[in-house]
Amino acid sequence: MSHPRPPVPAKLVIGVIVRDKKLAIPVCDHLGGAFGDIDMISPWFPFKDTAYYESEMGEDLHRRMLAFKQLIDPGRLAWIKNRTNAIENDFLENNRRRANIDPGLLTHERFVLATGKNFTHRIYIGQQVYADLTLIYQQGCFQSLPWTYPDYRRTNIQDFLLSVRKKYTRDIQTAAL
Repeated sequence: MSHPRPPVPAKLVIGVIVRDKKLAIPVCDHLGGAFGDIDMISPWFPFKDTAYYESEMGEDLHRRMLAFKQLIDPGRLAWIKNRTNAIENDFLENNRRRANIDPGLLTHERFVLATGKNFTHRIYIGQQVYADLTLIYQQGCFQSLPWTYPDYRRTNIQDFLLSVRKKYTRDIQTAAL
């Protein structure tokens, strides 16, 4: 018989997609105000693997990944997604998003994104939010799944997530002391 136990805290990782890189400064300020200090920031990655956001946000989009210092209870992911949606709304222009904010949780075993869209492989976690198992960690690296978003299949984003995972491991060890 299994005995329920509290989950190990997770590392909050948020992807921000913008057209205007200068907009990332106030967006990051809002995210820091909501979730605490930013621990790690990726370089800019061109967002060119899909045209999904172009009709709303325009062309020549860029992604930046942020990892937050404070470890969090994974049960807060739905609340975090709703909070990032509210931050996106703070930056609307003519009812169009200028920033897309994708929160996720990184643990030793996986990287999970939050989304408001249901699909076969997504699990409802409450508050109109679904958890999307995006990457799994096996044999020393992240492995893509058949449904993994194209940009999360890219080596540069997975390399950043590996560096976040190393920092997360140190953070967990420090928290245990």
